[in-house]
Amino acid sequence: MSQSRHNEMDFRALVGEVQPLRRGHDRADAGRSHRAPSEAQLARRESAARGADERDMLSDDFVDLVPPFDPLEFRRDGIQQGVVERLRHGGYAAQASLHLLRRPLEECRRVLPAFLREAREHDLRSVLIIHGRGREIDSPPNVLRSYLAKWLVAFDEVQAFASASQGEGGLGATWVMLRKSERARAANRERQQKRRG
Repeated sequence: MSQSRHNEMDFRALVGEVQPLRRGHDRADAGRSHRAPSEAQLARRESAARGADERDMLSDDFVDLVPPFDPLEFRRDGIQQGVVERLRHGGYAAQASLHLLRRPLEECRRVLPAFLREAREHDLRSVLIIHGRGREIDSPPNVLRSYLAKWLVAFDEVQAFASASQGEGGLGATWVMLRKSERARAANRERQQKRRG
């Protein structure tokens, strides 16, 4: 008798006779009613999944550190350089701000997506993120600043960003221009049509 056959016989002796469960007649399921999840449950599930997706999107594995005295700047295709210049010089009013000073990197990674999502839901276009700037390339504020530059690019709603002017936080703060929501675009089209008559 082979070793595997001997092991199988030992197993059967230990377990005894077994019968497969019939589908749909499980005793554990007998008392449960199979209802569809409520709208609130679906919304909570979607929110949790979206939060996990956003955090996964914002990797904190590796980042090229930005030198502490270099300004941050980014613009998507189709955004004019003049918009970035106006953004950098405070030409757009800060409609909201997020303070990340002295916060742990993981907390910043968690609050940034929620802040940007809420700003977009409220049709905000220009927001200011205050993060600080260290004097050394590997100082915590500069590490956060470097990650922030990497993370902001990952959001489709971010059209451009630029370091603030000296009076608004300098290299320790970043202006962010968000894409117009569909609701804001529709309102803008309606205003222009009324002007034309």
